[in-house]
Amino acid sequence: MGFSAFDIIGPAMVGPSSSHTAGAVRIGWVARSLCREAPRRVRIELHGSFAATGRGHATDRALASGLLGHTPEDERLKDSLELAAAAGIEVSFESADLGEEAHPNTARLHLDGPDHEHHVVTGSSVGGGVVEITSVDGFKTRFGGNLDTLVLWHGDHPGYLAKITGLFACADMNIATIRTSRRSRGTEALTVIECDAPPLPEVCSLLERIESTTALRVIAPAR
Repeated sequence: MGFSAFDIIGPAMVGPSSSHTAGAVRIGWVARSLCREAPRRVRIELHGSFAATGRGHATDRALASGLLGHTPEDERLKDSLELAAAAGIEVSFESADLGEEAHPNTARLHLDGPDHEHHVVTGSSVGGGVVEITSVDGFKTRFGGNLDTLVLWHGDHPGYLAKITGLFACADMNIATIRTSRRSRGTEALTVIECDAPPLPEVCSLLERIESTTALRVIAPAR
């Protein structure tokens, strides 16, 4: 079995642990990217190893750093809790049991922003700085945040996915993965699209204008 330089050296990062630190930054980054504006309050539930040893591995500061839009190698990580407070973001932490199926390095973030915006994001750090987002606003999903990603909240209406894929085809943009989750038939749904390149602004504008679309967010990789 061969090994890459990443396997041997690990990701570029600040902190003692790729799982507890670099991965936690990326979870915070994804959660922040789902907000239209910077959140005012973030309550973070830490599960398993994150709860048991996270503070010693700077998981709390790493999550806050990601919420501030910092990347894993940003030296400001060590001061992120103080920087978040200075930016008017109230961050609190608590231990939680998220169930046997949850990865040991899992956090669930509850974000409250201006104009009653609220999101709940569950993500796991699965090793080597790699993360997996498993839930957004109660919708089950699965994406890593390592590719340019579009998140769309929309009604569960016939033909919606065909319109999306048609737009991508017209723009000659390749879809790496696409996943849709819904609460129940004909109600609310969430579609996550991972792209091979940053989505064109014109495509995002057209996606927002589809009648069923209620919100759209673009997540760039936390490189």
